[in-house]
Parts: sequence; C-alpha cells; structure tokens
Amino acid sequence: MIQVYKTTEELSKAAADLFVQAAQEAVQANGRFTVALTGGSSPEQLYRMLAQPPYRDLVPWQQTFVFWGDERWVNLEDDRSNAKMAFTTLLHHVPVPQEQVFPMWGEGEPEEFAIDYEKKLQSHFANMPAQFDLVLLGMGDDGHTASLFPGTPVLKERERWVQAYYLEPQSMYRITLTAPCLNQARKIVFMTYGEKKAKALQEVLQGEHNPETYPAQLIQPQQGETVWLVDEAATSLLTAQP
Repeated sequence: MIQVYKTTEELSKAAADLFVQAAQEAVQANGRFTVALTGGSSPEQLYRMLAQPPYRDLVPWQQTFVFWGDERWVNLEDDRSNAKMAFTTLLHHVPVPQEQVFPMWGEGEPEEFAIDYEKKLQSHFANMPAQFDLVLLGMGDDGHTASLFPGTPVLKERERWVQAYYLEPQSMYRITLTAPCLNQARKIVFMTYGEKKAKALQEVLQGEHNPETYPAQLIQPQQGETVWLVDEAATSLLTAQP
C-alpha cells in the first residue's frame, strides 16, 4: 500500500495514526505492543508528535515494548545513536517502563551483542517467530533500509534475526535486524520523503528485483502488511502515480 502526502507533517501524522492503531489493536489482542523503531531524520517529527497530546495519551505505553531495527555501534551519548534520538524526542517524554526498552548498545564486542540481542528477542517472543506488531523503517537514497546496505553479506542471511558487521564505507560497525526477522512483522511502515529518494523508490517499487543493489526490496512480510508513507517529491519518478 502506498499513501502519498503533500507535506512531511501530513506524512508524520499518518504514521502517528498507524502507530496508535497498531498499539491499541495489539494490546487488545495480546496484552502487549511490540515495536521496532527506526533512526535517521525521517521519524523525528513522528516521535515528537507521539510524545505530545493527543497521541501520547492514546498509546498504551505501560504495555509497550521497544526495540530497534538497527543501530550504529556507538554509545548512547553519541549524537549518531538512533537510540539517543528516540530517547530525546520520544521515550523520555512518555510513561514506557524502562525495563521494556531495549537499545542496541551494550558491553562487549558488536558480534557478541548481536547474539545477545537475538536472545532477548527470542525470550520476548517465547521462541516463536519474531512477530513485531509494528516495524518502522526509513529508506536511504541508495535503497538501503535498517542497516541492510547494498552489496553487504547480511543481505544473504536466511536464519539469524540480528547481525553485526563492519560497514567499510562508514568505518564503523552496524547492528541490524535481518530480513527474515523483519518479514515476520504484522505491519511494516516505511517513511520516505524528498526528491533525493525518488530514484531509489522507483527502483524498489517498480524496478527489477535486485535486492543486492536495492535492499529495501527484501522487505516483503510473509503474512503482514507493508505501508509506504511517501511525499509527492519522492514519487516523481514512479511510472504510475499511486
């Protein structure tokens, strides 16, 4: 499903509505809401909206469990940290229990941490498929999503839920949920806007299947739903306007 908006504010409001709906439905059905947050600049406006009325008062925060889709291997005080941004804009302003928030940062080496993070997920989901109620994702100008970057070995992962690897172009380690994990989600919401995203969006949605070059094509939930929230600028190259 593709939904097109004129402004990023309208797009973010639509994302906030989906967040509230997913949270309320999950708690009503299963007594808890499990979400994977995204980083980058795309969700900042969304997070600030969720931190304020009316959205703040509509989310069952006490029953919410927060994970991340990916992270740079930097400490939580680093401005590059996805978790720091989420804490600053959202999590410090809502009554979500601290023990129900799981940043992708800890002691030890990144590869060891990835194994531990996967164990946390397995425990949370009681060793069942990692069925997030909601996964928020962005997409880079190069078609990457989470830390699934073009040409990286993690794109070929078929079993692991979490992987750590050294991303040479950025000279740093990244931690990411893998495509097999993400594709178990009940709902995945992409937030993509701006003219710079137009080429990648056209390739991902209408181009040939080439996930090695455009990794966002790997995100195809097995039983869930994918929603693309985009602005008009990002859709400028689509051959058939949604």
